[in-house]
Parts: sequence; C-alpha cells; structure tokens
Amino acid sequence: MRPIIGWLTALLLLLSAFPASAAEVQVAVAANFTAPMQKIAADFERDTGHKAALSFGSTGKFYAQIVNGAPFEILLAADDETPTRLEKEGLGVAGARLTYAIGKLVLWSASEGVVDQQAAVLKNNAFRRLALANPKTSPYGAAALEVLGQFVAPQAVQGKTVQGESITQAWQFVSTGNAELGLVALSQVFKDGKLASGSAWIVPQSLYTPLRQDAILLARGRNNPAAAALLVYLKSEKARSAIRAFGYDLP
Repeated sequence: MRPIIGWLTALLLLLSAFPASAAEVQVAVAANFTAPMQKIAADFERDTGHKAALSFGSTGKFYAQIVNGAPFEILLAADDETPTRLEKEGLGVAGARLTYAIGKLVLWSASEGVVDQQAAVLKNNAFRRLALANPKTSPYGAAALEVLGQFVAPQAVQGKTVQGESITQAWQFVSTGNAELGLVALSQVFKDGKLASGSAWIVPQSLYTPLRQDAILLARGRNNPAAAALLVYLKSEKARSAIRAFGYDLP
C-alpha cells in the first residue's frame, strides 16, 4: 500500500506553513488527461485562488524534459513507472506520489458503423489506417500495441498503422480522417458515459497492462504551496467526479 496518508498529512502541514496568498504551479500533464485536467484546473483556481499552468504531452517526453531541467513542479503521468523512476532518481519528492486515475483504451472511428461491439474491423484486419500513440513515449501507445498484437500479426499490419507523438495526435489522425480508426484514450471520445461521435468499442482492460496514472510532486515544487494544494485537490470529491465523468476508474 502506498504511503498516501503520511505524505498528504505532510502536504497539509506545508500548506498551513505558508500565507494564503495565491501562487502558481507548473504542471506537466499526460495528453490523455487534457480535458479532465482543464476542468479540474479551473475548479482549483476558483476554489483555492491558486493557478495551475498546464502543459500537455507524452509522458516519455516529459520525463526527458524533467531530467534535462524543465521547470515543472508536478507531473501527472500516464503510467506509474515514470513517477516511480523520478522518485528513485531524486527528481521527485520521496513519498509524494498518488494514483489519480486508471485509464481505459478504446477502439474508435469518427464514422458511425465502422466499429462494432465485437471489434470485427480489428479482428478481420479490415482497415486501411489505424492510429496509435508512439509506444516508446506513450503508455497508451504501448497498451495499444499489446491489444493489436492479440488480434493481428505484426506483419499483417505493416504499413497500416500511423503513430502520433502523443495520444492527442493519434486522436487527431482519426478525427480528421487521416486514419479510419485508432486505439485512443476513452476520455478523448466519451463524456458523462456517452460517445461524442462516431463508433467505438471499449477495450476490455484484461487485454492490456493496467494504465495506472500517477501524479508526483517534483523536486522543483517542494516548497510551492500551490503544488501542495493541487495534489491535495486531486483527492477531493469535485476532482474525482470530474475524473469519473471522462470515463476513468478511480483507485
């Protein structure tokens, strides 16, 4: 079990040690979490007065940027391995890590009738282009590759897949018609339990490594009251409701 209670208590004590004046925190956010984090950040600013300055991208690229001195104070990753690694390397505050969401993968087409609930288009290799995120930098891309490999042989889809640098770019390939379907984040195409457009199959979570998404307080944010406040806020019911609304599970 993770030491959540201990470090949350420490963060609350840190908050009480600072004056109540508003501060800003620099947050690196995994691309799949764009929409919910935009809502959470707006609520956070209204409720606390602190501001979260958000940057969105792939977890792997954020890791490289943090190692090379990027001024981020919190990372909301698309996996739990990257925050653990940053903590071990001394770039994250020891113990200041939490699982804020559990992601889900979906096979999606912007057109109706392309994807059915048996994923026949995938099983039958009946597509011209399928988009996924770069598996080397995106945990969602790695999960997509796991799923794809269970339905079709790698040589059968050679030249038929297109990789985005992040899950956002993979979604854009599908939404613009450059790929007829893609393995993307459920949060990108579902809101309040409803499919926004097109056709989709929610991939059973048994078919890929669980997408446990961890947040970590980075060393640069150790003494920033806004950073401490945001991590506490992610555990609030308002934030959790926003996370659930975009199709994520909660730990």
